[in-house]
Amino acid sequence: MGAVRHITSSPSRRDVLRGGALALAAMAGASVSGCASGADDGAAAGGPVTIELWHGQTDVGREAIERLVADFERAHPDIKIDTGGGVLADAMLQKVTAALAAGSYPDIAYIFGSDLANVARSPQVVDLTDMMSSGPTPWTDYWAPARAAVTLGDKIKAAPALLDSLAVVCNKKVFSAAGVDLPKEGWTWQEFTETAKRLTDKGSGTFGTGWPGTGDEDTVWRMWPLIWDLGGDVIAPGGREIGFATTGERALEVVRTLVGDASVYVDPKPGSEQMYKVFLAGRMGMVITGPWQLPDIVGAEIDYHVVPLPSFSGKPITISGPDTWTVFDNGEARVKAARTFLAWLMQPEQDVRWDVEAGSLPLSKRTQSLPAWSKQVEKTEGLSVFVKTLETARVRPNDPAYPHVSKALGEAVVAVLLGKSTPAEALSACAAKANTALRVPR
Repeated sequence: MGAVRHITSSPSRRDVLRGGALALAAMAGASVSGCASGADDGAAAGGPVTIELWHGQTDVGREAIERLVADFERAHPDIKIDTGGGVLADAMLQKVTAALAAGSYPDIAYIFGSDLANVARSPQVVDLTDMMSSGPTPWTDYWAPARAAVTLGDKIKAAPALLDSLAVVCNKKVFSAAGVDLPKEGWTWQEFTETAKRLTDKGSGTFGTGWPGTGDEDTVWRMWPLIWDLGGDVIAPGGREIGFATTGERALEVVRTLVGDASVYVDPKPGSEQMYKVFLAGRMGMVITGPWQLPDIVGAEIDYHVVPLPSFSGKPITISGPDTWTVFDNGEARVKAARTFLAWLMQPEQDVRWDVEAGSLPLSKRTQSLPAWSKQVEKTEGLSVFVKTLETARVRPNDPAYPHVSKALGEAVVAVLLGKSTPAEALSACAAKANTALRVPR
């Protein structure tokens, strides 16, 4: 979704899906066959097997994965890992689909969960069902969102790489200045909008909350918990129309209330950097975000409080946006080496290092139980709240048409944020566009 998050400052750029890349993914899946990246199968005569890893990380994430790779190579001298290729995770979809079409692709790539359904159309994506089902950490021990993000039908098409969730982070100083009590678990969306209104102070330029306003995935994925809580879904049973034709309108009413109260800062730029800057400057009371933002909040010396998302029903629900390690077939030796590396990387002893150093939540409950993670929770205010929300977190569907639904809903949210449409008008336009896309064979 770097210190902010190790990939990017927010999930928006994590999850941007471009139509051209999706079309290229379909073409790659239909036209590429056989092994392409290395005729020697990655192994010199009598030497180690070399595999190519496109990790997509920057800053602390890059340093963390490179340390882990170095430790793996010391323990597995028969396998070498080349981490020099690839691009940033935000552009990985385009890079991988182009590589598949050209017939020269990596052995492992960091693929966003919302991209996997399209990438997995390629016959070069390796089925990891046996590896994940028989690993030393039981498959059921991984958090449900992590399992769901890599499962397409009855096949496990990737390994979980990163786990997160959404909650509300509050600036205690802003609340105190406004004479408003901090929210508690079990609060409602009505209480959220009322609190945002009370925190807003035009004189000091203080906003109650913020919302990304570019229409990308950062704008959209904050809507799904509201829609799910109201009984809706992303795609209706049968797959030919959206599953939020009515619930979406009520969810958008929350956005309209914030706009009507002038209590929401609408970030006009991709990545939500401006929204977070306003919060870090002490001019925003609440921000809906994930654990990736905590290092920056701590670094800015903000006295903060974390609380689960509000609800309509009184039942907690949030969204998780897991990312994946996807394996591509460059021959038997390289596939085996890639599996060996990922099986090692996902085990609790390595996972906890990745989580602590790069900003993820534990992939499994075994990782969560390790002393190193407990220590991290003790020293990071609110981190335990994000972990607990995983118990009720859901993920977006692994459907190739999801990007079209997301784009249509993103346009609807922006129309309401900018006061150009009512929720009913915006949802009607969204349904027309998304349903047309859903009815195209896929």
